[in-house]
Amino acid sequence: MLRVKCLRGGCRGAEAIHLFGAMLGRALTGWTQKAFQSSSSTAGSQVQGTVAEDYVTETKGQDCPVCSYNEWDPLEEVIVGRAENCHVPPFTVEVKACIYKKYWPFYQKYGGQSFPENHLKTAVAEIEELCNVLRHEGVTVRRPEPIDWSQVYTTPDFTSSGMYAAMPRDILLVVGNEIIEAPMAWRSRFFEYRAYRPLIKEYFRKGAKWTTAPKPTMSDDLYDQDYPMQTLADRHKLAAQGKFVTTEHEPCFDAAEFMRAGRDIFVQRSQVTNYMGIEWMRRHLAPDYKVHTISFKDPNAMHIDGTFNIIGPGLALLNPERPCDQIDMFYKAGWTIVKPPIPMIPDGHPMWMSSKWLSMNVLMLDEKRVLVESSETSIQKMFESLGITPIKVSIRHANSLGGGFHCWTTDVRRRGTLQSYF
Repeated sequence: MLRVKCLRGGCRGAEAIHLFGAMLGRALTGWTQKAFQSSSSTAGSQVQGTVAEDYVTETKGQDCPVCSYNEWDPLEEVIVGRAENCHVPPFTVEVKACIYKKYWPFYQKYGGQSFPENHLKTAVAEIEELCNVLRHEGVTVRRPEPIDWSQVYTTPDFTSSGMYAAMPRDILLVVGNEIIEAPMAWRSRFFEYRAYRPLIKEYFRKGAKWTTAPKPTMSDDLYDQDYPMQTLADRHKLAAQGKFVTTEHEPCFDAAEFMRAGRDIFVQRSQVTNYMGIEWMRRHLAPDYKVHTISFKDPNAMHIDGTFNIIGPGLALLNPERPCDQIDMFYKAGWTIVKPPIPMIPDGHPMWMSSKWLSMNVLMLDEKRVLVESSETSIQKMFESLGITPIKVSIRHANSLGGGFHCWTTDVRRRGTLQSYF
């Protein structure tokens, strides 16, 4: 039996305590203002004509618009990425380590340039339809700002151009009422946060917590310049030793490396997430949350949601080609582990930035509804056998840019409470 322990509090409970303090604070503020009314009036006359700023102090007691504890509670608000102006990242060592060898010529030719125009145009249309479907299902959809990613920038440590704001899951992690900006590990994604800042500031003004993880310098020391990439055997051997292209020079991580299940959060060491980054997150979220490091037999680990995707309380998808080294702990906790069928995507379809296993990179709208690629009929039948209704949307061309439904979104608010499932 899966044990579920409900815990008091949550976003709304925390706000109730905060509201009491806020009421007391306003009472004291009002008394102070009256006591010094005459002197304030005099000072005010000296600054007439200045523009009053919209200062952010405390919330007004309304529900925080940001609140999400897991991957399956009823989805109410979501950020969907943009395919517009997506650029191929420069073919640097950290990018090369994550890309299948057959696509290296593509990056050598187009690095720093836009993805093929016709393909990108179709991807834009697919993501617009995804937004329409989400709205039809009752979900509020928010979008990042459009930015010119072709601009070249220089820091004291490197020069690069940008990439995109297509995958909000990679850069934003919502834990309770807190938005955590990931530091990232690719130089082409150093300034990606700028596309999301207007949204994050809006959520902050309405009561959300906002944390930016330490930004790495991304100097040459962060990357193993001699990382073996030629043979699959080399990668398997290094992955088994916990060695990847990113070193332990400074913390780095992508948000998509973390999978939430209430009080427990699961993460893997990968090409873009190092142990220092994991430890930073562990300390930051303690003691309310426990971060578990797990590993898989994956020679090219990058983002956990194409390998391990939690779709319900005590229910998870596990890539059959990438066994989990710690699978027994899930079985002991009473979890059900489901192995999805082989993806149906054609061999000739370009997958420039990911594997075909984006078929399992699904987005749960609640415990009984899931967004699934319309042409992946095998996994649709699997979900139906689990009593989950597939909502079919085609994002095949958007897949080529590096993500499935889970990658293309970040859930801002899910209707639920903080619980323990592990």
